[in-house]
Amino acid sequence: QVQLVESGGGSVQAGGSLRLSCVASRLTYSAYCMYWFRQAPGKEREGVGFIPTYGTTNYADSVKGRFTISRDNAKNTLYLQMNSLKPEGTAVYYCAAKRDYCNDRYVGMDYWGKGTQVTISS
Repeated sequence: QVQLVESGGGSVQAGGSLRLSCVASRLTYSAYCMYWFRQAPGKEREGVGFIPTYGTTNYADSVKGRFTISRDNAKNTLYLQMNSLKPEGTAVYYCAAKRDYCNDRYVGMDYWGKGTQVTISS
């Protein structure tokens, strides 16, 4: 079965950086638009950004200029480089895969990872 496994979470001070990874297995990785989501305690899950196989990466306004999404199709791996982290970014971060075309409504995911915790202290 398809698996998405996130890693790289941890605890960091505000202003610091973390790099998350998401390794996909048992799917045709290049056929999927890849997404990052996050869910803070007591809040709904929100989209962070997404990256098509080829084309322009898209980011939520709250992370623009600080986060960078990239993918290595040869390694079936998605990345989220997070810089200038803020305490409000404390959340469980999830990767997700949507077959074929990306959409900026962050709906219609086919597969989800189990998430990795990111904690940012002030």
